[in-house]
This record gives sequence, C-alpha cells and structure tokens, in this order.
Amino acid sequence: MKRIDGKKAAVFFDFDNTITTNDTIDGILIDHSENEKWIDLEKKWKNKKIGSYKCLKGQMQGVRITKKELDKYLLAIKLDPYFKKLVLFLESKKITPMILSDNFDSFIRYVLKKNGIKGVRIFANRIKLSGGRFITAFPFRNKKCSKCAHCKKDNMIRNTPAGTASIYVGDGLSDVCPANHADIVFAKDYLSKVLKPKIPHIKFNSLKNVYNHLRKGLL
Repeated sequence: MKRIDGKKAAVFFDFDNTITTNDTIDGILIDHSENEKWIDLEKKWKNKKIGSYKCLKGQMQGVRITKKELDKYLLAIKLDPYFKKLVLFLESKKITPMILSDNFDSFIRYVLKKNGIKGVRIFANRIKLSGGRFITAFPFRNKKCSKCAHCKKDNMIRNTPAGTASIYVGDGLSDVCPANHADIVFAKDYLSKVLKPKIPHIKFNSLKNVYNHLRKGLL
C-alpha cells in the first residue's frame, strides 16, 4: 500500500451508515410521515426507477414533526466511536475531513455538535423546519444527472486540489460515483459489493478499520 504525504491528501466521508450506525432519515420517515407514500418512493429509488432527488423531496414533504420531536430524535443518533478519533488524527496531519452526504446539513451539524465533533466541512442538502413541515433545497444537485440529490463526485473533485490524493469512505448507492473517481476507496456493505472487483478498494466494517489503515499505512 503506497504511503501518502499527509499534507497532500483530501479525505471525504459519507454520513449515514458510515459515520452513523444507522440511516438518520429512515427513522424520521417511519415515525413522522403523514401517510405511506414515502414507502413507494423508497421502493422506486431502490429499484433505480427514480433518483434520490425525487425520492427525498417527496418523502420529506410528507413529514409532520415539531422541533422538539426532531431534536429528541437527532439527539439519539449514534456515531461510530472511531469517527472522533479519525477527526483528531486528521487534524494532527493538518487535514480537514469533509462529509459528502445526501442527507441534510442541519441534521448533520446538530448530530456532530451534540457529540462534541468540530472542524469538519459539510457538503449536503439543505432543510429547514417551518410550521411542522420541512422545506428542502438541493444546491449541489447535478441537473444533467438524475441519480443523486447531491452530486458527491463533483464536490469531491472540486475540493481535491491539484497534486492531492483523494480518499473516500462510504457504504451506499450515492457513494458509487465518487468512489469511481477517488484515488483510494474504503468501502463496506452495498458499495463494496458494487465496486468489487472493478474498482480496487479497502473493505471495512467499522471506522476502526479506516483509522488503523490511515494511521499505520497511508498517512
């Protein structure tokens, strides 16, 4: 495994099921959707009949939730305990970790803040709560591509300076495109199955694996 100069690496993380131990949005939909339309949208997305933009926009429109309920829910989200260690390790190497997520920025910021995690750049969809309803925006959508609400590939490339190696860590469908353009990929679950054997990658089960690889071999 080729060692990378720590000053010339950009490290990107997916959020749900990579940094978190479960999907953040699923619980909101299950407990607070006014009907079951979100289930049909989820099936269409999983079967690749629609992209995550149409799926997420439609699903969040059907949610009815108070700020108190939302805060309580987000407060219970669990993180992989090694993410904080990774942030501190990358900080020691003068690397600012970046999150590329098809989730929503305010949810991510809330969860990270409540877990005492600072110094992470976040690129994600946007959402605000008004009168018990969500208002969504998708500033990083590639209108020429219908697959994702947030084009992670574009943001990864845009935030990887020339002469810098990109390291991507993810697990799901929205991680396939950035993984195909990263220099080094850590993959688990769906992403690992899709990439194998086409794209070389390091398989991981938890961020402890990623931490050990970066600390002992790559950086």
